[in-house]
Amino acid sequence: MLSGEEEKHAPFAERWPRSTKFTLSACAAAVAELVTFPLDLTKTRLQIQGEAPVRSYEDARRGTVPYRGMLRTAAGIVQEEGVLKLWQGATPAVYRHIVYSGVRMVAYEHLRDSVLGRAADGSFPLWKAVVGGMTAGAIGQFFASPTDLVKVQMQMEGKRKLEGKPLRYRGVHHAFVKIVSDGGVRGLWAGWVPNVQRAALVNMGDLTTYDSVKHFLLLNTSLQDNSVTHSMASGCSGLVAAVLGTPADVIKTRIMNQPRDEHGRGLLYKSSTDCLFQAIQGEGFLSLYKGFVPTWMRMLILPDHDPGRLLGLWSSGSPMNKSEELLELLHFKNA
Repeated sequence: MLSGEEEKHAPFAERWPRSTKFTLSACAAAVAELVTFPLDLTKTRLQIQGEAPVRSYEDARRGTVPYRGMLRTAAGIVQEEGVLKLWQGATPAVYRHIVYSGVRMVAYEHLRDSVLGRAADGSFPLWKAVVGGMTAGAIGQFFASPTDLVKVQMQMEGKRKLEGKPLRYRGVHHAFVKIVSDGGVRGLWAGWVPNVQRAALVNMGDLTTYDSVKHFLLLNTSLQDNSVTHSMASGCSGLVAAVLGTPADVIKTRIMNQPRDEHGRGLLYKSSTDCLFQAIQGEGFLSLYKGFVPTWMRMLILPDHDPGRLLGLWSSGSPMNKSEELLELLHFKNA
């Protein structure tokens, strides 16, 4: 603890470590979001494409869909809607990161210090870091779910315009207002169940796989604990996270994008389970992995170094142990 005089003259980052950490983390995550957002938009379009309940008779008869694959989808968006439409829905995506990062950070630190607790030697075991990371990620995703809802629906506005359908929203503020007016405050949390499931699964897959792969490489190969090892472990953890999280992400996207009646009830799906069964029955099991490639690529492109050390976010005091560093290392990738 700093004395009164020392605190007065100390840098802002030392006087307000959590505020500084949150601000810089949110800014870094927002920049990463903007850089990789075209992949997210492409993923959303692929997940909606060929949706069994809304396929037209002609598409069903011919077995055709507008685009096949990530590259053709992205190229089609640029050709038909313009380059800037690759960032349609980026504003609520940035809002989401601010909410998600803040809630997740506060929730994790509370779980670590007050619920799970450290070991007698002051360390924090990996299994507790995984449990804490999954729980904090799920809590953060729940609070950020309204921004995810607006993001998904705005990402599909360009497609609606091409299909001759009326646009639903004039902007982010209008989207929030209209959703509340149509379905009440509860309507903002449409699709929150698969959204929270996705966050928990991604956190679990990323945290456990990264540590396991890294230790395997160090013990069974000549690789050293350097950036190459970290990159390989990060790539594997991103793959596992994408495999675990993509099905829930597909269900979430379809639940959030479906049309609703005057009371805010979905017209295509009664629940997440109903959406799951309709997708498998109408499109096959692999439909649950639509958008898998851009999902995995996005995880690979996001920073695989430790953003906390890079930005100088460590608060004063004893250094974090390996489990806490691991959670910080994967902070942005899980978002």
